Amino acid sequence: MDLARKVIASELEAFEIHFREAVKSRVALLDRIMQYIVKRKGKQLRPMFVLLSARLGGEVKESTYRAASLVELLHTATLVHDDVVDDAMERRGFFSINALWKNKIAVLVGDYLLSKGLLLSLNNDDFRVLQILSEAVRMMSEGELLQIEKSRNLNLEESIYFEIIKGKTASLLASACAAGASTTFSNDAEIEKMRLFGEKVGIAFQIKDDLFDYGNMDVGKPTGNDIKEKKLTLPLIYTLNNCDKSLRRRLIYSIKNENTQKEKVQFIIDAVKDAGGIAYASKKMETYRDEAMDILHQFENTEIRQALEELVRYTTDRTY
Repeated sequence: MDLARKVIASELEAFEIHFREAVKSRVALLDRIMQYIVKRKGKQLRPMFVLLSARLGGEVKESTYRAASLVELLHTATLVHDDVVDDAMERRGFFSINALWKNKIAVLVGDYLLSKGLLLSLNNDDFRVLQILSEAVRMMSEGELLQIEKSRNLNLEESIYFEIIKGKTASLLASACAAGASTTFSNDAEIEKMRLFGEKVGIAFQIKDDLFDYGNMDVGKPTGNDIKEKKLTLPLIYTLNNCDKSLRRRLIYSIKNENTQKEKVQFIIDAVKDAGGIAYASKKMETYRDEAMDILHQFENTEIRQALEELVRYTTDRTY
């Protein structure tokens, strides 16, 4: 991501100031927690997509920084709430908010971040950006609930899987690109083009996450973690829908009843690899990556476009 960080270096510095200001509170406890969150921020991939999408259409404005801050506030809120739901004790190699301050405070912190994001847009009349991001929040909630509903019987069609990840993962990245574009582009068609670009990148990003579960790299979560949580990822869905009935029954039984046993998890991983599930998911990921690139190539070939292309390649080539 070197080029991306280079071409928007000053914008990223300004964003940092805007974001720290956006999370300020008059409550001492909240301020301590906000400082903990800011110091342990992730790769800032989504704010980078906001800023670069905006630069594709013109110069970054104050409304662009607010859009990037809103995206990061919403993303952080969902991570805090996810850790409560999943009873996760770590986030990015550090203690999660609920591990340090317990669930009640973590839920309230997530609510606070969400409200700060909404007010940031409302107080500045950024109604278009707010509409774009509110749609993402709706889709993320629906995607999570759809996954819970469909995963119970382990009978998931590929089309349902893509519906789930469009909501769960891709919607926020799609909205980040659309929100950034909306601050500099005046043409609705161009804004929609960037939204679709972000959606395709988001889908590729999630498939890459699926593939990590079957590898040996240190990605911040144990290999086989999705299997232990009975999550139906694309490699597993392909395997269940394309193996013989006997193996399918064995796999479903192991996922339902033996998903905490190390040797059974390895059996599932090996079966997915042997059935071609990894190769199939990799091909799908590359297809979405290439479709995102095709959209970008409709814009003039500038350093900004090249930086966005670099971010797209990062989503599929990353090792964590």
